[in-house]
Amino acid sequence: MSDDFVFVDEFVPGIRWDAKYATSDNFTGAPVDGYLTDRIVGTRTLCAALEKAHGKAAVLGMGLLIWDGYRPQRAVDRFIRWAEEPEDGRTKERHYPDIEKLEMFEKGYVAVKSGHSRGSTVDLTLFRRGTGEPVPMGGDHDLMDLISHHGASGITRAEEKNREFLRSVMETCGFSAYEREWWHYTLKDEPYPDTYFDFPITESLPESKETSWTRSPRSAEDGRERNGAAQ
Repeated sequence: MSDDFVFVDEFVPGIRWDAKYATSDNFTGAPVDGYLTDRIVGTRTLCAALEKAHGKAAVLGMGLLIWDGYRPQRAVDRFIRWAEEPEDGRTKERHYPDIEKLEMFEKGYVAVKSGHSRGSTVDLTLFRRGTGEPVPMGGDHDLMDLISHHGASGITRAEEKNREFLRSVMETCGFSAYEREWWHYTLKDEPYPDTYFDFPITESLPESKETSWTRSPRSAEDGRERNGAAQ
């Protein structure tokens, strides 16, 4: 395994995960290209920050539940192809009820170059340590709707406070929030700010970048993730 990218659960004791894109429980309705096992991968730097955040969440009897970390570029490419396919309605009500597929890109929910592919961005929520149950947040992962924005109306005060607590924990531990998605956080001092990786997520990660990874340098057009689209 590379010294740079690791399985998050092996480096953050007690963290929980549910790799949505390795299953059919995501907006495409099927496992996504590059996700070959139900594990979350990230940089060592990301894991160190997540360990701190997981510890801080324990103050209120909570922990971190990770939905996505490192995302191969091939998965992002699959999102683009899926958006161009005819609408079948299978996931629309749950994930994008009031917009069309291609509007996901226009409205900043999905990007052609994702911060996830740089290895230090996560989608996550909180769970209660006593029961293991997710904490109510007023909307689920990848609900591409105004209600998912920070400061959104239409959620309860308890859900709002839970979002605020998660944001406080993450920002205290060196992450920046994304205003359109309450679950999306990027490490401010990420180790690969200009590189997009494409190695698949398998039970055995590649040992060598040079032989097993495809890296795509950042271009001027790729700034949408930091200033607009987050996915």
